[in-house]
Amino acid sequence: MARILSETDIGILKIVAPECAGLLCSGSGVPYRSILPPLANHYSKDAADFLRRINLLSREDLEYLVELILSGEESLGCVPFNYIVLFVANVSERLGEEIAAQVRKSYDNSECPA
Repeated sequence: MARILSETDIGILKIVAPECAGLLCSGSGVPYRSILPPLANHYSKDAADFLRRINLLSREDLEYLVELILSGEESLGCVPFNYIVLFVANVSERLGEEIAAQVRKSYDNSECPA
C-alpha cells in the first residue's frame, strides 16, 4: 500500500539515515513510500550496518514501524532477505517472538513493487 511519508516517518528515516538529504529514490526518481527499503537499499553499507541503524530506534519508534508493517503500510518487499532476518531477530529481542513472527509473515507475503 503506497503512502506519503508522514512527519513521524521522515523523523524515523532521519534517525536511521541522517545522511538522507531528500526523499526521492535515486534509482527511480519517485518519492520514498516506506522507510525500510530505502534504508536497506540506499543508505546501509551492508546487513550489519542496516542492523546498527535499526538499533538506533527507540522502542516507541520500532513499535510504530512494526505497526506500519503489520497494517501493510510499510513495504518490505524490496528489502533483501538477509536484512529482514536481522530485522526480525531485532524485533524478537525488543518486542517479542510473537510480533517478530507476524513481521516475518508480512515479509513472506510481500512483493517488491515494479
